[in-house]
Amino acid sequence: MVDETKPEKPLFWIGRSYDDLLDCPEEVRRTFGFALGLAQQGGKFVDAKPLKGFGGAGILEVVEDWQSDTFRCVYSVRFAGAVYVLHTFQKKSKTGSKTPKQEIDLVKVRLKAAEEHYQERIKKGTK
Repeated sequence: MVDETKPEKPLFWIGRSYDDLLDCPEEVRRTFGFALGLAQQGGKFVDAKPLKGFGGAGILEVVEDWQSDTFRCVYSVRFAGAVYVLHTFQKKSKTGSKTPKQEIDLVKVRLKAAEEHYQERIKKGTK
C-alpha cells in the first residue's frame, strides 16, 4: 500500500546500476522502474523479494524474465529517507536461480557505498 501523504523518497544509483539498467530491454526497464517508483512512495512491488544473505527485507530483488534471458534489479529500502539501486544485471548462469557469488559481492560493496553516502547526506542535511 502506498501512502500518498508522505513525500517521495529520492532515488540514488550506485556504481553502474543506472547504465546497466539502460542496457536492459525496454520491457524489463519498465518493470524495474515501476518497482523502484513504488519503493520511493513507500510501497513494495508484488514480485520484489528479499535478497538472501542480507538479513531481512531491507535489500530487495526483482527478477524479470524476458525472452530466454533473466534480468535482476537489487535495491535497498533500508534507509528511512532514500532508495538506493545497488545493482542491475543480466543473469548469465544457466544452472539454478541462485544469484552468482560475484554479483552478491558487488551488491555488498555497493551497499557499503550507499551506507556511506546516506551517512554523509544525514550529516550535511543534503541530497
